[in-house]
Amino acid sequence: MGRMVAQKLSLVLGQQFIIENRPGAGGVIGTRAAAKAAPDGYTLVIMVTLASLPANAGYDLDKDFAPVGLIASTPIVVMAHPSFPAKSLTDVIALAKKEPGKLTVGTTPPPTINYFAAELFKAMAGAEITIVSYKGTGPLTNDLVGGHVAVGFNTIPPAIGNIEAGRLRAIAVAAPTRSAALADVPTAGESGLPGFEALQYYGLSAPSGTPRPIVERLNKELRSIIESEEMRKHIVAEGGDPIASTPEEYADNIVREEGKWAALIKKWLASRYGRRRYRQRV
Repeated sequence: MGRMVAQKLSLVLGQQFIIENRPGAGGVIGTRAAAKAAPDGYTLVIMVTLASLPANAGYDLDKDFAPVGLIASTPIVVMAHPSFPAKSLTDVIALAKKEPGKLTVGTTPPPTINYFAAELFKAMAGAEITIVSYKGTGPLTNDLVGGHVAVGFNTIPPAIGNIEAGRLRAIAVAAPTRSAALADVPTAGESGLPGFEALQYYGLSAPSGTPRPIVERLNKELRSIIESEEMRKHIVAEGGDPIASTPEEYADNIVREEGKWAALIKKWLASRYGRRRYRQRV
């Protein structure tokens, strides 16, 4: 998403946008670097929905960034090897409840949205599952294709080729509406678990304090890019759903998503580290 947007912004603004990859910790490392950059409009960050741990992130999403605008979203998809017997989320839940703890679910590691989508599924379905976290979407997708893990909670981009080729079966998308990239795949609500929603949002932000005229100019150009037919086709081909927004709408999205995941993350931290150690971490 970042490279597509950077290329188009370079053209419309007549300035070269350089991509600097800062991977790790579910996006925390790159986001932290951007939070500490000078608020002069020369450093921007592609932020993803972070089910971010409240401790040691090194930034506050509400205070340390000036949202520019949304780019796209992609839902978490419940997917499996074609040999997996469950055809719907209702079937998956039934299998999990039949033998508690036996069903293995693959995700990327916390604090990614993939991982906490699995935790949300477990809580909403009332089913005990075994969550196995992989280092990234690549290893997760490979093990799903190989049949080494029963079910995966994965984003669309790394898996769409295998889904289209029939090497993976998408069971449901965790979204309120169907994905443009997987129009034939039912939503979680249609597949047996209403209200189960977990979407990865992509947006462009600047460090807090960036002058408003700069933010407004970037937003104007970004919205024009996202609304173009060419970019919409590119985003859908990558497994996303395009979203053009104002800075205020993006800010509201950040608040809403962080609020949605906060209680689940705190409960997970307390169970993992213990209440006393959890209080020390935060």
